[in-house]
Amino acid sequence: MIHVCSLARLHGTVEETGARHIVTLLRIVDRVQRPSSIVAENHLILGMDDIVDPADGLTHPCEEHVTQLVEFAGRWDRKAPMVIHCWAGISRSTAGDFVTACALNPNRDEAAIARAIRDASATAMPNKRIVTIADQILGRGGRMIKAVEALGPGHIAPEGHPFRLDLE
Repeated sequence: MIHVCSLARLHGTVEETGARHIVTLLRIVDRVQRPSSIVAENHLILGMDDIVDPADGLTHPCEEHVTQLVEFAGRWDRKAPMVIHCWAGISRSTAGDFVTACALNPNRDEAAIARAIRDASATAMPNKRIVTIADQILGRGGRMIKAVEALGPGHIAPEGHPFRLDLE
């Protein structure tokens, strides 16, 4: 299973869940202290801002980021949970959760995965750039994008509540 949270709740979520893998989707990584229970090779850091379109001075999500995420997910043995986090636990992390679930379940309906995320988190608003790139990489024919667009916006909040997504 995958747990999604904000940076502020990273350590508590790792401790509560017994996670052994972490994905960080955050450009300013000097604020991230890896929990001592996580070995370095089980921590993927994707340095990006939460934007959809490129902007001066910011790092937009790109194909390299999403490819690294898909490859990291493929190496995850699933013996213990994974935690995916960003700054607020609302956009980049929920996109990472969605991408990971789609990558690990090539035959599972994208809309069902997106709906499970929304059911687990009213604030989830997966970053559309990350989802668009993943849709192309995974060959999902636009279905990932449509699934996220069908969710509509999540509830506005400064921080999302941690939640879990089961992969099956």
